[in-house]
Amino acid sequence: MFFVKPSIKHRTLSGALLEEIRQDILSGRYKAGTQLRQDALAESYGVSRIPIREALFQLEAAGLVKIMPQRGAVVSDLSREEIEDVFQLRVLLEPRLLLASAPHLTEGDYERVEAKHADYVQAISANAVNEYGQLNADLHLALYRRANLPRTQQIVTSLLETSDRYTRIQLSNAAAMQRAMAEHAELIQLCRSRRYESAASFLAQHVAAVQNDLVMTLAMTEPVETPA
Repeated sequence: MFFVKPSIKHRTLSGALLEEIRQDILSGRYKAGTQLRQDALAESYGVSRIPIREALFQLEAAGLVKIMPQRGAVVSDLSREEIEDVFQLRVLLEPRLLLASAPHLTEGDYERVEAKHADYVQAISANAVNEYGQLNADLHLALYRRANLPRTQQIVTSLLETSDRYTRIQLSNAAAMQRAMAEHAELIQLCRSRRYESAASFLAQHVAAVQNDLVMTLAMTEPVETPA
């Protein structure tokens, strides 16, 4: 029998533990390159090593962790290659989902989308960094909920989870935050006015612009190599 932290009690242990470690990576508590030792994590979260091991495998599948020979689990680096891979896939898949979903969205669906957008704006105003990625994903997925393309929706959900880490970096820029809010509002309005092709094109441009922002931001944070 092991002690469970109060924040994990009354929830499914494996799911709650996975989310806690995920948030600790996204928040920067565990930085890129940090070795995640199972025994230390088990002690920190007050659980046995079995759910820790399961959580690490799921985090590897989400791209947040790499499991390496002799080193075990290590927090993945932020990379230009991953940004381009993830966001180029999003540019291809998300407009397809939107075109399949938007014509079937009900007034109730739009009310939910607009509520998600309001939550997103409020989180940005409150500088609630830990909420940015999830609220952004929730808003996008709410627009795609009527697509009836379950495999594509599953892939995009995974891509949005991976994007969370990068979204927090992009939205650390005040201009990027304002643009994201304005573009989400414009996207919703295009769908509401039944301009579905325009909405899909605008969505592709929106995701591509985020990719470009991230590549530039990452380049500015990388150390400059100097001749020996």
